[in-house]
Amino acid sequence: MNYTLHNKQLALFLSAFFVILSPILKGQNNLMELKPGAEKLIYFKETGEHRLIGNININYQSNIIYCDSASYFDSKQLIKAYGHVHLNKHDTLNLYCDSLHYNGNTRIAKLWGNVKIRDNVYKITTDSLDYDSRLEIAIYRNFGKIENNANKEYLTSLRGYFYPKTKNITVAKNVEFHGVTTKMFTDSLKYNSAKKKVTFLTKTSVYQTDSTELFCNRGWFYTNTEEALLEGNAKIIKPKQHIFGDTLYYNPKNKSAFGKGNITYTEKKKGISFTGNRFSQSKIENKNYLTGNAIFSYQLKDDTLHIHADTLFTFTDSTDQINKVKAYHNTRIYSHKTQGVCDSLIFTKKTINEIELLKKPILWNKNTELKGDTIRLYLKDTILKYATIAPNSNAIMEVDTGNYYNQIAGKKMIAYFDTLNNLKQIHVQGNAQTIYFPEESLKKDSLIEIQRKGMNRLYASEIKVHIDSNQFKKVIYIDQADGLMYPMNGINKEEQFIPGFSWNPFLRPKSKADLLRKTSSTSVKNKGKVK
Repeated sequence: MNYTLHNKQLALFLSAFFVILSPILKGQNNLMELKPGAEKLIYFKETGEHRLIGNININYQSNIIYCDSASYFDSKQLIKAYGHVHLNKHDTLNLYCDSLHYNGNTRIAKLWGNVKIRDNVYKITTDSLDYDSRLEIAIYRNFGKIENNANKEYLTSLRGYFYPKTKNITVAKNVEFHGVTTKMFTDSLKYNSAKKKVTFLTKTSVYQTDSTELFCNRGWFYTNTEEALLEGNAKIIKPKQHIFGDTLYYNPKNKSAFGKGNITYTEKKKGISFTGNRFSQSKIENKNYLTGNAIFSYQLKDDTLHIHADTLFTFTDSTDQINKVKAYHNTRIYSHKTQGVCDSLIFTKKTINEIELLKKPILWNKNTELKGDTIRLYLKDTILKYATIAPNSNAIMEVDTGNYYNQIAGKKMIAYFDTLNNLKQIHVQGNAQTIYFPEESLKKDSLIEIQRKGMNRLYASEIKVHIDSNQFKKVIYIDQADGLMYPMNGINKEEQFIPGFSWNPFLRPKSKADLLRKTSSTSVKNKGKVK
């Protein structure tokens, strides 16, 4: 059984209907208020359905619903709305769709067809949506697009969760964020428009219009300042530099960056990189700071020079590329052909690159050990050309392990290297002296026997020593020379070493990894009397 009311009858009926019900429903949350405007009301007694047709305006549980037609089931507290459906909440939140089911018990509305959400910040479009009126959360599960009304930012994803009160959004699956200067691709993120903050929940890629690329497993990003915190396999890729680490902080507005855990910084075109556990960068000061197993690496022609110290500072030029390195405390150097130790170091990139070793420096090249108060290395086109050592310079070459050493000493020493970074000549200036053991090759049958003729100990104002395969091949004395030749069985032990002789094989780095080894000062020293 049903009845139908039209026009004036409907108006009079509804007025009387709500006058009668108002004392009963007053103050009750489940009051459904039908505003004037509906053209037809049909009641189906068997199903308890109130069917409304034409210009419907319903206020139910603080939700205002507009539509072309609707059905209300009192026993189920269910509203079904069809055609140009519009749900309004708190005047600021508006939901639109082709059809809607609202359950008064759960206070959940289900929307289908051309679904749109509008508030004072966002515009959301999708094909279906659940809206929880009690918790005030809107959820889509079959792709949606979220646009910011104030700018051109928008999000797309397979699933989305929108919280109108806080303006928070959480999206998941095939997520894309498109900002004014930024694009993001991830599987899950949160976004708050008031703070302009995007929070990454899974592996994320960020691409910016200045060609900067950011990567991480989690973190956050401010869309207005481009400030970012990247965690888990974090990367900052710029046209000239790459920075990797466990955690990276990046702020392009104040030109700074920080990082911790397995940091790697690379300038690939210049063959420069460094690694460490803690990193900071200030573009305003043109300076990078690195500590914690810090190693600076510089690509040579056929080798790589690695420098380790407790603390490394690198400085950049006007083109934002590293042109100077300062290493402080416990500095160690390794390349395949040259190694070194000192307290502090300064590396300057110019046409002739200069590396200055300070405070008790030692440099090794094959079986040669060079020492002095200060050592300066000069490289051109990534090839080691020469080194200056002054004052108190000396060079020692081991010719018989633990027994005999060729030695050179003086005020200042210049060591020259060939194109393969092998030591080829040493020029000593001022108070020059040498102790060396001339050798003679004797062929016996198919064997070549090396015999030492004795020990030469000579002095001059200047000496030039030509070296081949780390052996003395020619010694040139400038000005008057003074010296003695001892036969091997008549060597004066007190004359066998230069003043301050020491041999330090235990300090010598054996590999890049060995740069991080803690060393002792163990060395072989002269125990004899020196005149």
